[in-house]
Amino acid sequence: MLIYAIGDLHLGFSTNKEMDVFGKHWVKHYEKIKKSWISSVKDNDLVLIAGDTSWAMSLDEAKVDIDFLKELPGRKLLVRGNHDYWWQSLTKMKKQYIDTNISFLQNDSFVYEDIVICGTRGWVCPCDKGYTFEDEKIYIREIQRLKLSLDQDRGNHNKIVMMHYPPMNEQLEPSGFTSLFQEYGIKKVIYGHVHGEESFKCAPQGVIDGVDYQLVSADFLNFQLYLLEL
Repeated sequence: MLIYAIGDLHLGFSTNKEMDVFGKHWVKHYEKIKKSWISSVKDNDLVLIAGDTSWAMSLDEAKVDIDFLKELPGRKLLVRGNHDYWWQSLTKMKKQYIDTNISFLQNDSFVYEDIVICGTRGWVCPCDKGYTFEDEKIYIREIQRLKLSLDQDRGNHNKIVMMHYPPMNEQLEPSGFTSLFQEYGIKKVIYGHVHGEESFKCAPQGVIDGVDYQLVSADFLNFQLYLLEL
């Protein structure tokens, strides 16, 4: 069993929203992702999808995008991104995709063999550019949601955290998220959201205070799935 990760797929089969406006490397990016996926992932593997999966505005509209993922090999675990407006109640989503290879992570955890996947969407952190009082409320709520997730299967110390937003600001300062990583002994964190060469330079990467951080935005990975070292 292997665990892969990728984020920011930005699928738009129902919206006809093309990603090539963000650069030539995004032209037919979904074909590059599919090619990498099929060449790497087996049916008993797990793929972590770190948010911004679809441009759809409703769960029904997102169906064609999620069906695209459903047809690919492996089990898929999705966390919400800031552009996932189609994301609805967890109960409704789980009901629609029951008995499929699609699962959703929100306020809970996902057990895969001896590994527990925890996570939340996250948010911009204090001292990030443009951080406001409204951001503060969402930031605190997301910390609470991460704690709810980490409290699941508390006896299992083999945990991986998946978020959409980076868990610290551009100055790589500690945050409420990183405090929880220390408290719960987290050693591996994956996240997406960050795009562009200049932004990549400010993203936490590698081991910081004993935690290994990995950015998995699709364009950062050149649209190739990232294999986690377990």
